[in-house]
Amino acid sequence: MKVSFYKYQGAGNDFVILDNRDAKYSSLTPKQVKHLCDRRFGIGADGLMLLSKKEGCDFEMVYFNADGNESSMCGNGGRCLTKFASQMGILKTTYLFKAIDGMHEAEIDIDDTVRLKMQDVNKVDKHSSYTLLNTGSPHFVKFTADIMNVDVLQTGREIRYSNAFKEEGVNVNFVETIDEDNIYVRTYERGVEDETLSCGTGVTAAALLCAHNDNGFNRVEVRTPGGHLSVEFDKIDDQHFKNIWLCGPAELVYKGEIDI
Repeated sequence: MKVSFYKYQGAGNDFVILDNRDAKYSSLTPKQVKHLCDRRFGIGADGLMLLSKKEGCDFEMVYFNADGNESSMCGNGGRCLTKFASQMGILKTTYLFKAIDGMHEAEIDIDDTVRLKMQDVNKVDKHSSYTLLNTGSPHFVKFTADIMNVDVLQTGREIRYSNAFKEEGVNVNFVETIDEDNIYVRTYERGVEDETLSCGTGVTAAALLCAHNDNGFNRVEVRTPGGHLSVEFDKIDDQHFKNIWLCGPAELVYKGEIDI
């Protein structure tokens, strides 16, 4: 089968995107998806997405991790797919699309920043040395004072495959506070099983824990190895967050064809 693909990236988090509005790619197997995401034998990406039709909204996002398996929500993926939809002629002031964790809104600002509304967070599980929360995907968040010297691959893998998390997996985030409004985040992603240059749901999880206003509106600027993102949200209390928007770039890298 000949596959027409588009490669996008959002703060270095990269994706293969296929236009599946005619359902011609719905039969892709996990093995084929894994091959397309392979950085040596395929196109190379952290994940693959299908832009599909869905009654009652502008499109559906179907997301697969690089291991070939359909996965939980991907924030940077949702932003890239919104940009792709606009470039495919789906032009809206506010986009509404369905993902695996429910409905999402998205907007493309005049400066090309893509803003994605995330699901509300209603549970934060704090432990002595880390915090767990779900922002569409499950995240383990650990603060550090020396983030550039953390072995994210080794330490992240040990946590992800520890007895507490190995069955369902968890994304592991290391966070350093730069100042009141700025943080640096590095993430080990399950399904990719490596450090990625950024992770939208991970950045969101970290930002929520770094609110500078105890209640009300917050905006946290986030640096990652792949670039800059920001998260805007309303903090209700330490357990509840609403109106969460992940904001940042989403850009076409190249397009092409590949036989599988």
